[in-house]
Amino acid sequence: MNRTGRKAPGHGSVPVWIAAGCALAFCPSVAAADRQDRVTVIATPEGGIQPQAVTDDGGLVHLVYFQGEPAHGDLFYVRSQPGTTEFSKPIRVNSQPGSAIAIGTIRGGQLAIGRNGRVHVAWNGSQQAAPPNPIKGSPMLYARLDENRGAFEPQRNLMHRSFYLDGGGSIGADREGNVYVAWHARGQNMDAPEGEAGRRLWLARSRDDGATFAAEEPALATATGACACCGTKALVDRRGTLYVLYRAARGGTDRDMMLATSRDQGAHFQAASLQPWPISTCPMSSESLFETPSGVLAAWETKGQIAFASVDPQSLVAARPISPPGGGNRKHPALAANADGDTLVVWAEDTGWQRGGSLVWRIFDRSGRATRAMGRVPEGIPVWSLPAVVALPDGRFVIIH
Repeated sequence: MNRTGRKAPGHGSVPVWIAAGCALAFCPSVAAADRQDRVTVIATPEGGIQPQAVTDDGGLVHLVYFQGEPAHGDLFYVRSQPGTTEFSKPIRVNSQPGSAIAIGTIRGGQLAIGRNGRVHVAWNGSQQAAPPNPIKGSPMLYARLDENRGAFEPQRNLMHRSFYLDGGGSIGADREGNVYVAWHARGQNMDAPEGEAGRRLWLARSRDDGATFAAEEPALATATGACACCGTKALVDRRGTLYVLYRAARGGTDRDMMLATSRDQGAHFQAASLQPWPISTCPMSSESLFETPSGVLAAWETKGQIAFASVDPQSLVAARPISPPGGGNRKHPALAANADGDTLVVWAEDTGWQRGGSLVWRIFDRSGRATRAMGRVPEGIPVWSLPAVVALPDGRFVIIH
């Protein structure tokens, strides 16, 4: 094992680094050791970066990750059976070699599980990717696992009316065969303002499990702008409600974290600001969404701190944000919740352009209080990477870095 806490690629889990101590106000009476033992930290298979993971209804963990040159690499898909941290043989997602990108951290593969457990992946194409964007800029690419689950179908570009893709896109899918791919870009509207204020959130919709997609449409009737090099995150809950997180860009400084929601399969959206952030430069931030029995959890970054909040499934109103105790340069949150009501929040610290950082995590109880169960892996986040986390049916968590 090297000093980053990683084992050689392809091996099992790595030890959890326990951070001692916490403020009394954040220490509930529940024994922290029980929660601590429920967290396993593992390295991304084959030395990959930018892991994205979800667990299906059967407890199977699905994972996509990036390998290769940051400007033009490849995406791979693996899965692990319930109760194990050993992954299957990697399957390449992109049909054209070198058509994925890792530079900027937030432009990599995004993963969703649809009807009958079908795997759907979307990602920002590299500059050499094909099919190209027919207007200008890079394409937003999509591929799905074939019916035999042994290979991915040829990649497709979903951008037809939008261009200048920059920040990362995302994908959501439901059990009825609907697949949604969301991204922000400019459109062919000469009246749109210049720069980030003229960017919009776009949505491409499929009604047939990803076999075909309609041309993309603007998700919102009102223009909020979009922070050019920040990511988006999409999720469809069990009710069929579509959630999309993205960062607005108004007036060059107002970069609120926005939650757009749709109850009618993406035909109409409502949007609300979750947290303001007056900043003149793009922070290159990412987001996370996770469904619990009582609603959806959303996580994001603001002013070097991360926050998460629950979204009521009836009103679609977010609760007051919660942040982990302490501070620092915190980015790229991911979160998951188990059947006991515990929420594990994981993030990267001190990462930046061409710079890795530390992996940090903490468990919050069902009332939103930070517990003593927490950990840190110094240098656990490689350059251009970010963490992922899944909750297993038995109440355990697996962090992938």
